Amino acid sequence: MKKITLILLAAMAIFGGQKATAQDKFGSGPNREECIKYLSYYTEYYKQKNYDSALPNWRHAYAVCPASASQNMFIHGTTLMARLYGQVKDETHKEAIVDTILTLQDQRLQEYPRTPKGVDQKPVILNNKGQYMINYRGSDAPYIYKNVGEIVDELGTQSNGGLLVNLLQASIAMYRENQLTADDVIAMYDKVMADVEGATPKNEAEEEDNMKAKSAIESIFADSKVASCENLIAIFGPRYAADPDNLALVSNIVKLMNTADDCASNDLYLNAVTSMYRLDPSYKSAFGLYRLNAARGNVADAAKYLEEAIDSPDSDTATDAQYYYEMAAFCYKNGMRGKAAEAARKAIEMDYGFAGKAYLIMGNLWASATCGETQDKWARYWAAADYYQKARNADPSVADEAAASLSSVSRYYPEASEAFMYDLTKGQSYTVSCGGMTATTTVRVQ
Repeated sequence: MKKITLILLAAMAIFGGQKATAQDKFGSGPNREECIKYLSYYTEYYKQKNYDSALPNWRHAYAVCPASASQNMFIHGTTLMARLYGQVKDETHKEAIVDTILTLQDQRLQEYPRTPKGVDQKPVILNNKGQYMINYRGSDAPYIYKNVGEIVDELGTQSNGGLLVNLLQASIAMYRENQLTADDVIAMYDKVMADVEGATPKNEAEEEDNMKAKSAIESIFADSKVASCENLIAIFGPRYAADPDNLALVSNIVKLMNTADDCASNDLYLNAVTSMYRLDPSYKSAFGLYRLNAARGNVADAAKYLEEAIDSPDSDTATDAQYYYEMAAFCYKNGMRGKAAEAARKAIEMDYGFAGKAYLIMGNLWASATCGETQDKWARYWAAADYYQKARNADPSVADEAAASLSSVSRYYPEASEAFMYDLTKGQSYTVSCGGMTATTTVRVQ
């Protein structure tokens, strides 16, 4: 009782000095006093993290206060409702809570579209609303497709990467249930990629999140197999034939075919990439020609075009990281070990999600290096093990492959007695140079 009295006194101190008018931010008539009182009650409990006591007082404030009373009423109310959602078991009750959370976002946007300093709050509020939809109704693909889709339509390049990823996933789920066509999913992929690529990150953290979203979108789309060569040729073949000089169209065909497996040797890809390079000799078209020549076994030309793509001043660092990884994988496959190592090191340095795969390539290069019959014949496996361990730590998607490779090279470690003959002991630092590479590693024994 003493605590409630103190809260009420605080409310009177804060709000009592404000002269009541016929209508102000707290309303009018008897509701005005109720609004001030319960706003203060719930706020004080909320500050103390006594959320169980804050909730009923917030409900009363929300019932009697006009929306103009406090923006925090909507922000705090969302937190309290989200906490309540995790406590209740009844599904009908849960649905009502979700409806309340979404309504709070709508009311906040309507009443507080801008901050006191005039900053537009729509992107933050709508992105939050979309995330709540995903959190609570993410398993309902048609719901996400319609409602998150409407938010993304409104926000465009200001859409949060998580919304774009989930929107594509919902589209793919509906395709698998025969509710959307392959053309619909490809159009959605095109849209969300345009939004994520057109975004303007405000800081490094946002840029990193954006690149993760882009990578996830590309991976999800490729894994879905919606963009099979068969589908792409059926959809885009007639379009290309009708308009072969449409740069936007041919660029899109090349981009989509780059995501599909074994799709760089058909006539549509050949025609589209050739048109793109003719119409716009950019890093994207150079990369397309790399893929084209690589598929046809033209190693020198493929490497040349890929280097041209990397050297372009128009490509960003994230794209360069991808291209360096491509270069490392291509050169390793075709026996150009020096170029493979150089490109892998660049990809590791830039990262953007390619470090783990590049570490794997470095491990493979060391494991297959020719190092003579001295102790370096073992050291190459120690160096390989270092890179496989780094790959496992850097990227969960390659962890199994890295672990298998690590187990494979460990079979070639010397016995302790063999190492001793070369004055080597377990855990000792060792520098190895062979195959045009140098590494400082650690002695390992059976």
